[in-house]
Amino acid sequence: MARPRSRKRTTFHRLFEASAPTQETEPIVRLWLLRMLVPMGGHHQLIGSRGFSSDALAQALGMGDWIDADEDGEGLDILAILAELRRLHRQQEAQASTLAVPAQLQRNVARLAALVGLSDIDCRILEFTVMLNMEEVLEETTCEFGELSSVKLAHMLSKILALPEDGIRGALVSDGTLLRSGLVKLDHRSSFNLHSKLELPDRTFADRMALADTDPIHLLRGRVNVAPPGHLGLNDYGHIQPTLDILHPYLRQAADNGRRGVNMLLHGTPGTGKSQLARALAADLGCELFEIASEDEDGDPIDGEGRLRALRTAQAFFAQRRALIVFEEAEDVFDDGGHFFGRKSTAQTHKAWLNRALEDNPVPALWLTNSIRHIDPAFVRRFDLVVEMPIPPRQQRQRILEQACGDLVAAPHVARLAEVETLAPAVVTRAAAVVRAIGDQFDPPQRADALNTVIDSTLQAQGHAGLRRHDPNRLPELYDPAFIQADADLAQVAEGLRHSRSGRLCLYGPPGTGKTAYARWLAQQMNAPLLVRRASDLLSMWVGGTEQNMARAFRDAEREKAVLLIDEVDSFLQDRRGASKSWEVTAVNEMLTQMESFAGVFVASTNLMDGLDPAALRRFDLKVKFDFLAPGQATELLRRQCAQLGLDAPDAATEQAIGALRKLTPGDFAAVLRQHRFHPVASAAQWVRSLQAECALKQGPGTPIGFVL
Repeated sequence: MARPRSRKRTTFHRLFEASAPTQETEPIVRLWLLRMLVPMGGHHQLIGSRGFSSDALAQALGMGDWIDADEDGEGLDILAILAELRRLHRQQEAQASTLAVPAQLQRNVARLAALVGLSDIDCRILEFTVMLNMEEVLEETTCEFGELSSVKLAHMLSKILALPEDGIRGALVSDGTLLRSGLVKLDHRSSFNLHSKLELPDRTFADRMALADTDPIHLLRGRVNVAPPGHLGLNDYGHIQPTLDILHPYLRQAADNGRRGVNMLLHGTPGTGKSQLARALAADLGCELFEIASEDEDGDPIDGEGRLRALRTAQAFFAQRRALIVFEEAEDVFDDGGHFFGRKSTAQTHKAWLNRALEDNPVPALWLTNSIRHIDPAFVRRFDLVVEMPIPPRQQRQRILEQACGDLVAAPHVARLAEVETLAPAVVTRAAAVVRAIGDQFDPPQRADALNTVIDSTLQAQGHAGLRRHDPNRLPELYDPAFIQADADLAQVAEGLRHSRSGRLCLYGPPGTGKTAYARWLAQQMNAPLLVRRASDLLSMWVGGTEQNMARAFRDAEREKAVLLIDEVDSFLQDRRGASKSWEVTAVNEMLTQMESFAGVFVASTNLMDGLDPAALRRFDLKVKFDFLAPGQATELLRRQCAQLGLDAPDAATEQAIGALRKLTPGDFAAVLRQHRFHPVASAAQWVRSLQAECALKQGPGTPIGFVL
């Protein structure tokens, strides 16, 4: 006999029959929900005797009126609810072929499909993932199915979307178009709920996809940016012309013919113009230029893995466009590990993927980094061209300075700034912009001081020496090689080097005898810049660092066509037979190798000739001994110095006194001249007394101090 139907059951059916969605839910979303509740058995977790576990789910299914239907506390008829859910499911399935995601989302997905090459299954998964991020009820419902492995995920999606399970699995493989494009990310290694397992590029991607017609570039906002125009041209990079003669036509060929796997690595200290070179190349080649962002729209940093995902997406998006992609601050990927603790970098943990990306990327990429010291050589060898971006040579620095701040300071000031070897172009342009912004508040001398202050603070913050108000290496106005006591005709040597442009000189002798000054004078006679490197510039605490610094010094001199002076060369050329450490031998070997292969003019100076490696001595074309001034040289130099300062010429007694000094050097005259700035010398006799004091310091202690046994 049939059981009488209760009032509650009658009310329940009446509510079902009359119900309509009280909250607008896309019909396609309602179909997905019903598939999860009925064929997939989700009602066991989502519906109980007290009703739906989620009010939002009831509203989405058009059953919102049932939320408060259990007023007498007797509980709901689960069988009746399930029967009604089955009826609604059949009803929605009958219309399934006519249901689709919102039109705006359809159009944007279709645009991406044409751009990236998505399959129909790829498009359905992408649409579902976008809706999953927009419809809270859909997300909450999928979460009730718990954590999913990749296999279970494919099964669940096939049921929800009514697509073949093997097709879903094929679409979600790592090298499939959908995941390779970066439009959807799937973590194959871990188990999460469906919403966490399927990820979009960023948290605003779903809104941009669903709310308006959007250009692909707009979809990548916050991860890939259109590069701004540059302010330098290729003619500003003459100092790397041999490399540019390869880089430029190779990129043109790649852009013209769609060559895959084109990657360039540009490295150099900050401010040397790496970004500007990328922009100049793109402009000359007629390519769009896109930059992988290092921070999102909120200004928060993007980690190395996130930037690689953005690169992957950009490669897919712009594969059909004439474009270049710039990955600045590549150390975020290659050098973000822990060297001292053995933690791998992002590149090393994604080595297989990154190797494939470097071999098969459709859009040429320029990777920019400040240092390649810690990049795995296995990655370096996969770049088509590795370009070192040095600070431009002096002539180029002067040209950049004239363009950037020629209207702010006078030409002599520009020339002095151009002599600063560590002054990078970006430092110049930024300092000029600062001073120009407030320049109307200063007169010309104050503008020059302000420019110096800005540049000086930046150089010191970068770890370089600041600007020198008085360059100790600048030649004195009275410089004349005739005042150098040497065992060779220095003027004749300079004339020969001016014509040959090649030679290796070793200048040795006591301090102050004019070795460094002669090298500077020699460079002037040759109309060439002088590149000075001291022991402190070349010695490194890192294994192999000293050798690298040596090689760089010779390379820089060759690039700038400069006279290279290495002061205190005895620090590197000590006799290897007395070496106690391996690095002492390798440093000498490296110096000898560089000396042999250097085609320009190399000048080495030392105060300690004894103990130099015999092999090094053989490699010098000329060894010149610098000694103390002869009496006649000292007397004539004093006369000229007095004439320059407006002092009376020395009398016979004064000349006799200076002729009696046996260890007098040009450096002593320079020291007294510096004293003259704050302790004026009033006569030639006073000059000689000051010179006598300088010489007395060289005598050493008069009587040794010790114990008598």
